[in-house]
Amino acid sequence: MTSNSDVLILAMDHRDSLLRDLYGIDDAPTREQIARISAHKALIFDGLLKAIEGGVDASRVGVLVDERYGAAVAVRAKEAGIDLAMPIERSGEPLFMLEYGTFGDSEWLRHVQEFAPAQVKVLVRDNPQASFNRVLQFDRLITVSNALRAAGRTFMIELLVPATPAQLESVGSDALRYDRDVRAGLTVQVIEEMQAEGIEPQIWKIEGLETEQDARAVVAAAQRDDRSGVSCIVLGRDASQPRLDHWLGVASAVEGFRGFAIGRSIWEKPLADHLAGTASESQLVQLVAGNYTHFVHAWDS
Repeated sequence: MTSNSDVLILAMDHRDSLLRDLYGIDDAPTREQIARISAHKALIFDGLLKAIEGGVDASRVGVLVDERYGAAVAVRAKEAGIDLAMPIERSGEPLFMLEYGTFGDSEWLRHVQEFAPAQVKVLVRDNPQASFNRVLQFDRLITVSNALRAAGRTFMIELLVPATPAQLESVGSDALRYDRDVRAGLTVQVIEEMQAEGIEPQIWKIEGLETEQDARAVVAAAQRDDRSGVSCIVLGRDASQPRLDHWLGVASAVEGFRGFAIGRSIWEKPLADHLAGTASESQLVQLVAGNYTHFVHAWDS
Protein backbone atom coordinates (compact mmCIF):
# COMPACT_ATOMS: atom_id res chain seq x y z
CA MET A 1 0.00 0.00 0.00
CA THR A 2 1.56 3.30 -1.06
CA SER A 3 1.86 6.29 1.23
CA ASN A 4 -0.96 8.16 -0.48
CA SER A 5 -3.43 5.32 -1.13
CA ASP A 6 -6.48 4.73 1.03
CA VAL A 7 -6.04 2.52 4.07
CA LEU A 8 -9.38 1.23 5.36
CA ILE A 9 -8.59 -0.66 8.55
CA LEU A 10 -10.74 -2.99 10.60
CA ALA A 11 -9.32 -2.49 14.10
CA MET A 12 -9.40 -5.47 16.44
CA ASP A 13 -6.39 -4.89 18.69
CA HIS A 14 -8.64 -4.43 21.73
CA ARG A 15 -7.49 -6.34 24.78
CA ASP A 16 -8.24 -4.93 28.23
CA SER A 17 -11.62 -3.42 27.32
CA LEU A 18 -12.58 -6.49 25.31
CA LEU A 19 -11.99 -8.84 28.22
CA ARG A 20 -13.77 -6.61 30.69
CA ASP A 21 -16.75 -5.42 28.66
CA LEU A 22 -17.63 -8.44 26.52
CA TYR A 23 -16.24 -11.43 28.41
CA GLY A 24 -16.59 -10.16 31.98
CA ILE A 25 -12.97 -11.05 32.75
CA ASP A 26 -11.28 -8.81 35.33
CA ASP A 27 -8.26 -11.00 36.15
CA ALA A 28 -5.69 -12.63 33.90
CA PRO A 29 -7.56 -14.87 31.45
CA THR A 30 -7.12 -18.63 31.57
CA ARG A 31 -5.65 -20.59 28.69
CA GLU A 32 -9.15 -21.66 27.68
CA GLN A 33 -10.42 -18.08 27.75
CA ILE A 34 -7.48 -16.91 25.64
CA ALA A 35 -8.22 -19.60 23.07
CA ARG A 36 -11.88 -18.54 22.95
CA ILE A 37 -11.03 -14.87 22.49
CA SER A 38 -8.53 -15.74 19.76
CA ALA A 39 -11.15 -17.85 17.97
CA HIS A 40 -13.58 -14.94 18.02
CA LYS A 41 -10.94 -12.57 16.61
CA ALA A 42 -10.47 -15.11 13.82
CA LEU A 43 -14.21 -14.93 13.09
CA ILE A 44 -14.05 -11.14 12.93
CA PHE A 45 -11.21 -11.47 10.43
CA ASP A 46 -13.36 -13.92 8.46
CA GLY A 47 -15.87 -11.08 8.22
CA LEU A 48 -13.21 -8.86 6.69
CA LEU A 49 -12.38 -11.55 4.14
CA LYS A 50 -16.08 -11.90 3.33
CA ALA A 51 -16.27 -8.15 2.68
CA ILE A 52 -13.47 -8.58 0.15
CA GLU A 53 -15.35 -11.50 -1.41
CA GLY A 54 -18.34 -9.16 -1.62
CA GLY A 55 -16.46 -6.62 -3.69
CA VAL A 56 -14.36 -4.43 -1.38
CA ASP A 57 -11.01 -3.73 -3.05
CA ALA A 58 -8.44 -5.84 -1.18
CA SER A 59 -5.64 -3.39 -1.99
CA ARG A 60 -7.27 -0.82 0.30
CA VAL A 61 -8.12 -3.21 3.14
CA GLY A 62 -6.18 -3.31 6.39
CA VAL A 63 -6.42 -5.00 9.76
CA LEU A 64 -5.09 -3.76 13.09
CA VAL A 65 -4.65 -6.72 15.43
CA ASP A 66 -2.66 -7.53 18.56
CA GLU A 67 -0.16 -10.33 19.08
CA ARG A 68 -1.59 -11.37 22.46
CA TYR A 69 -4.95 -12.64 21.17
CA GLY A 70 -4.61 -12.16 17.43
CA ALA A 71 -1.25 -13.61 16.41
CA ALA A 72 -2.94 -16.16 14.16
CA VAL A 73 -4.95 -13.38 12.50
CA ALA A 74 -1.75 -11.40 11.90
CA VAL A 75 -0.20 -14.42 10.17
CA ARG A 76 -3.34 -14.97 8.06
CA ALA A 77 -3.44 -11.30 7.07
CA LYS A 78 0.15 -11.42 5.83
CA GLU A 79 -0.55 -14.63 3.91
CA ALA A 80 -3.62 -13.03 2.32
CA GLY A 81 -1.68 -9.91 1.33
CA ILE A 82 -3.81 -7.70 3.58
CA ASP A 83 -2.20 -4.58 5.06
CA LEU A 84 -1.24 -5.42 8.66
CA ALA A 85 -0.92 -2.98 11.55
CA MET A 86 -0.03 -4.07 15.08
CA PRO A 87 0.08 -2.28 18.45
CA ILE A 88 3.04 -2.23 20.82
CA GLU A 89 1.41 -0.50 23.80
CA ARG A 90 0.14 -2.32 26.87
CA SER A 91 -3.63 -2.17 26.82
CA GLY A 92 -5.65 -0.21 29.35
CA GLU A 93 -2.81 1.95 30.73
CA PRO A 94 -3.35 5.73 31.04
CA LEU A 95 0.37 6.34 30.36
CA PHE A 96 2.10 4.70 27.40
CA MET A 97 3.76 1.43 28.43
CA LEU A 98 5.09 -1.37 26.25
CA GLU A 99 3.28 -4.69 25.89
CA TYR A 100 6.59 -6.54 25.63
CA GLY A 101 9.99 -5.60 27.02
CA THR A 102 11.06 -2.21 28.34
CA PHE A 103 12.16 1.10 26.86
CA GLY A 104 15.73 0.17 27.79
CA ASP A 105 15.88 -2.99 25.71
CA SER A 106 14.93 -4.15 22.22
CA GLU A 107 12.51 -6.92 23.20
CA TRP A 108 9.52 -4.95 21.93
CA LEU A 109 11.26 -4.36 18.61
CA ARG A 110 12.02 -8.08 18.28
CA HIS A 111 8.25 -8.72 18.43
CA VAL A 112 7.74 -6.11 15.71
CA GLN A 113 10.39 -7.67 13.50
CA GLU A 114 8.90 -11.13 13.97
CA PHE A 115 5.51 -10.13 12.53
CA ALA A 116 6.82 -7.34 10.25
CA PRO A 117 3.58 -5.31 10.16
CA ALA A 118 3.16 -2.54 7.60
CA GLN A 119 2.42 -0.12 10.46
CA VAL A 120 3.41 -0.15 14.13
CA LYS A 121 0.78 1.51 16.30
CA VAL A 122 0.93 3.22 19.69
CA LEU A 123 -2.20 4.45 21.45
CA VAL A 124 -1.52 7.71 23.29
CA ARG A 125 -3.78 9.62 25.62
CA ASP A 126 -2.64 13.21 25.91
CA ASN A 127 -4.00 16.62 26.77
CA PRO A 128 -1.84 19.74 27.21
CA GLN A 129 -3.77 20.66 30.35
CA ALA A 130 -3.79 17.21 31.95
CA SER A 131 -1.85 16.49 35.13
CA PHE A 132 -0.20 13.16 34.24
CA ASN A 133 3.49 12.86 33.42
CA ARG A 134 3.70 14.15 29.85
CA VAL A 135 7.50 14.46 29.99
CA LEU A 136 7.91 10.74 30.71
CA GLN A 137 5.38 9.80 28.04
CA PHE A 138 7.08 12.01 25.46
CA ASP A 139 10.48 10.49 26.35
CA ARG A 140 9.06 7.01 25.74
CA LEU A 141 7.53 8.05 22.43
CA ILE A 142 10.83 9.60 21.31
CA THR A 143 12.59 6.30 22.02
CA VAL A 144 10.04 4.36 19.98
CA SER A 145 9.93 6.91 17.16
CA ASN A 146 13.71 6.85 16.76
CA ALA A 147 13.93 3.05 16.94
CA LEU A 148 11.20 2.54 14.34
CA ARG A 149 12.77 5.08 12.00
CA ALA A 150 16.13 3.30 12.31
CA ALA A 151 14.40 -0.03 11.64
CA GLY A 152 12.59 1.34 8.58
CA ARG A 153 9.15 0.77 10.13
CA THR A 154 6.06 2.94 9.62
CA PHE A 155 4.96 4.52 12.91
CA MET A 156 1.28 5.19 13.62
CA ILE A 157 0.07 7.16 16.65
CA GLU A 158 -3.52 6.68 17.74
CA LEU A 159 -4.16 9.96 19.52
CA LEU A 160 -6.92 10.32 22.09
CA VAL A 161 -7.42 13.73 23.67
CA PRO A 162 -9.79 13.15 26.60
CA ALA A 163 -11.27 16.22 28.25
CA THR A 164 -10.00 17.36 31.62
CA PRO A 165 -12.71 18.02 34.24
CA ALA A 166 -12.19 21.76 33.79
CA GLN A 167 -12.49 21.52 30.00
CA LEU A 168 -15.67 19.49 30.27
CA GLU A 169 -17.09 21.94 32.79
CA SER A 170 -16.33 24.81 30.39
CA VAL A 171 -18.79 23.31 27.87
CA GLY A 172 -21.51 22.53 30.41
CA SER A 173 -20.40 18.89 30.77
CA ASP A 174 -21.53 18.31 27.19
CA ALA A 175 -19.17 15.79 25.55
CA LEU A 176 -20.53 16.67 22.12
CA ARG A 177 -19.68 20.35 22.61
CA TYR A 178 -16.18 19.39 23.77
CA ASP A 179 -15.71 17.42 20.53
CA ARG A 180 -17.07 20.28 18.43
CA ASP A 181 -15.61 23.33 20.15
CA VAL A 182 -12.46 22.27 22.01
CA ARG A 183 -10.91 18.97 20.98
CA ALA A 184 -9.69 19.89 17.49
CA GLY A 185 -7.59 22.78 18.79
CA LEU A 186 -6.09 20.60 21.49
CA THR A 187 -5.33 17.89 18.92
CA VAL A 188 -3.39 20.39 16.80
CA GLN A 189 -1.49 21.54 19.89
CA VAL A 190 -0.56 17.99 20.92
CA ILE A 191 0.63 17.09 17.40
CA GLU A 192 2.84 20.18 17.21
CA GLU A 193 4.26 19.62 20.71
CA MET A 194 5.09 16.00 19.91
CA GLN A 195 6.77 16.99 16.65
CA ALA A 196 8.83 19.59 18.51
CA GLU A 197 10.14 16.80 20.74
CA GLY A 198 11.13 14.60 17.78
CA ILE A 199 8.12 12.27 17.82
CA GLU A 200 7.50 11.63 14.12
CA PRO A 201 4.77 9.19 13.13
CA GLN A 202 4.00 8.75 9.45
CA ILE A 203 0.31 8.26 10.26
CA TRP A 204 -1.85 10.05 12.85
CA LYS A 205 -4.94 8.08 13.82
CA ILE A 206 -7.30 10.86 14.90
CA GLU A 207 -10.65 11.04 16.68
CA GLY A 208 -13.41 12.09 14.28
CA LEU A 209 -13.71 15.80 13.56
CA GLU A 210 -16.93 17.71 13.22
CA THR A 211 -16.02 20.17 10.44
CA GLU A 212 -13.81 20.24 7.36
CA GLN A 213 -12.13 23.33 8.81
CA ASP A 214 -11.04 21.30 11.84
CA ALA A 215 -9.88 18.43 9.61
CA ARG A 216 -7.82 20.81 7.49
CA ALA A 217 -6.23 22.31 10.61
CA VAL A 218 -5.23 18.87 11.89
CA VAL A 219 -3.73 17.89 8.51
CA ALA A 220 -1.86 21.20 8.35
CA ALA A 221 -0.31 20.46 11.75
CA ALA A 222 0.55 16.88 10.81
CA GLN A 223 2.19 17.97 7.54
CA ARG A 224 3.86 21.22 8.62
CA ASP A 225 7.55 21.91 8.03
CA ASP A 226 8.22 19.52 5.15
CA ARG A 227 6.14 16.63 6.51
CA SER A 228 4.04 16.36 3.35
CA GLY A 229 4.30 12.56 3.42
CA VAL A 230 2.51 12.35 6.77
CA SER A 231 -1.18 11.42 6.65
CA CYS A 232 -4.18 11.06 8.95
CA ILE A 233 -6.88 8.45 9.36
CA VAL A 234 -10.12 8.51 11.38
CA LEU A 235 -10.52 6.26 14.41
CA GLY A 236 -13.90 4.85 15.34
CA ARG A 237 -14.10 5.43 19.12
CA ASP A 238 -17.07 3.01 19.34
CA ALA A 239 -19.28 5.75 17.87
CA SER A 240 -22.72 5.19 16.40
CA GLN A 241 -23.02 4.59 12.67
CA PRO A 242 -24.53 8.04 11.93
CA ARG A 243 -21.78 9.80 13.90
CA LEU A 244 -19.08 7.81 12.14
CA ASP A 245 -20.67 8.45 8.75
CA HIS A 246 -20.43 12.17 9.49
CA TRP A 247 -16.78 11.95 10.58
CA LEU A 248 -15.89 9.95 7.47
CA GLY A 249 -17.72 12.42 5.24
CA VAL A 250 -15.79 15.31 6.78
CA ALA A 251 -12.39 13.60 6.56
CA SER A 252 -12.77 12.13 3.08
CA ALA A 253 -13.26 15.64 1.67
CA VAL A 254 -9.89 16.80 3.06
CA GLU A 255 -6.64 15.95 1.31
CA GLY A 256 -4.26 14.39 3.84
CA PHE A 257 -6.88 12.12 5.36
CA ARG A 258 -6.59 8.74 3.68
CA GLY A 259 -8.97 6.38 5.45
CA PHE A 260 -10.04 4.99 8.78
CA ALA A 261 -9.40 2.45 11.51
CA ILE A 262 -12.76 1.39 12.94
CA GLY A 263 -13.21 -1.43 15.41
CA ARG A 264 -16.00 -1.86 17.94
CA SER A 265 -18.53 0.00 15.80
CA ILE A 266 -18.08 -2.84 13.30
CA TRP A 267 -17.86 -5.97 15.45
CA GLU A 268 -18.90 -5.26 19.06
CA LYS A 269 -22.66 -5.78 18.64
CA PRO A 270 -22.31 -8.87 16.39
CA LEU A 271 -19.82 -10.40 18.85
CA ALA A 272 -22.02 -9.57 21.84
CA ASP A 273 -24.97 -11.22 20.08
CA HIS A 274 -22.86 -14.28 19.35
CA LEU A 275 -21.73 -14.50 22.97
CA ALA A 276 -25.37 -14.21 24.05
CA GLY A 277 -26.34 -17.06 21.74
CA THR A 278 -28.51 -14.93 19.45
CA ALA A 279 -26.12 -14.92 16.47
CA SER A 280 -24.35 -17.91 14.97
CA GLU A 281 -20.74 -17.88 13.84
CA SER A 282 -21.80 -17.41 10.23
CA GLN A 283 -24.16 -14.57 11.21
CA LEU A 284 -21.33 -12.88 13.13
CA VAL A 285 -19.10 -13.12 10.06
CA GLN A 286 -21.83 -11.75 7.79
CA LEU A 287 -22.66 -8.86 10.12
CA VAL A 288 -19.01 -7.85 10.41
CA ALA A 289 -18.68 -7.95 6.61
CA GLY A 290 -21.79 -5.80 6.20
CA ASN A 291 -20.75 -3.23 8.80
CA TYR A 292 -17.23 -2.89 7.42
CA THR A 293 -18.54 -2.57 3.87
CA HIS A 294 -20.94 0.15 5.03
CA PHE A 295 -18.06 2.28 6.29
CA VAL A 296 -16.06 1.70 3.11
CA HIS A 297 -19.03 3.03 1.14
CA ALA A 298 -19.41 5.93 3.59
CA TRP A 299 -15.78 6.86 3.02
CA ASP A 300 -16.12 6.62 -0.75
CA SER A 301 -19.35 8.61 -0.90
